[in-house]
Amino acid sequence: MDIVFIKGLKVDTVIGIYDWEREIRQEIVLDIEMSADVSNAATTDNIEQALNYKDVCRRLSEFVKASEFWLVESLAEEICQIIINEFNVNWVRLKLDKGEAITGAEGVGVIIERAKK
Repeated sequence: MDIVFIKGLKVDTVIGIYDWEREIRQEIVLDIEMSADVSNAATTDNIEQALNYKDVCRRLSEFVKASEFWLVESLAEEICQIIINEFNVNWVRLKLDKGEAITGAEGVGVIIERAKK
């Protein structure tokens, strides 16, 4: 299995359980690994044969910017489902970092893995 990755995709969104969090936008950072067979793209040197990470970034950025989730777990789950269902990926690993949401911590969030059912 080959892996296509996106590291450090920054997107601002409304996320959180506290009233003050519902009134501001916070930056989240996404690290994504996606299963993909890159052999056809490598052989043909044709973007149509590749998992186009630009398209993935564009779709996820639009979705996250428009979303207003309470929990990072819910947002992460929806992101994984978009990747699996819209980009024909069999497996995805996502790290969603909410940044400095906790005093003294460089980052907090979740890491989840999902596979096509």
